[in-house]
Amino acid sequence: MRLLATSLFALACAGASFSAAAQSAGVKAMDGVLVDAKGMTVYTFDKDTANSGKSACNGPCAKLWPPVAPMGMPAAPYSTVTRDDGSAQLAYQGKPLYLYEQDKKPGDRAGDNFKDIWHVVKQ
Repeated sequence: MRLLATSLFALACAGASFSAAAQSAGVKAMDGVLVDAKGMTVYTFDKDTANSGKSACNGPCAKLWPPVAPMGMPAAPYSTVTRDDGSAQLAYQGKPLYLYEQDKKPGDRAGDNFKDIWHVVKQ
């Protein structure tokens, strides 16, 4: 009976929706892109290496591109990376996630394709 319960639990977990994983990480899909809990567009940076466990955007870069802080315990495909200052940053498929300081209201996407190295996370 215990094996059956464990198997059913595993199946239920495997069937959890992508959106549930996103919401537990503090982000969600809206209008085809990933946004934070406030509806602000989320970006990735081409200079970050997926699954490296760190961010290539620090110092002045992080002022213009604030890191997305994780909320709770993220589930795959979300994870966290440790920034140079020791803080945690949310990652999607191993790539750190950022906001753009020039986006002023929910739905703004001013940072998309900025310098051809910053991109919205499409869902």
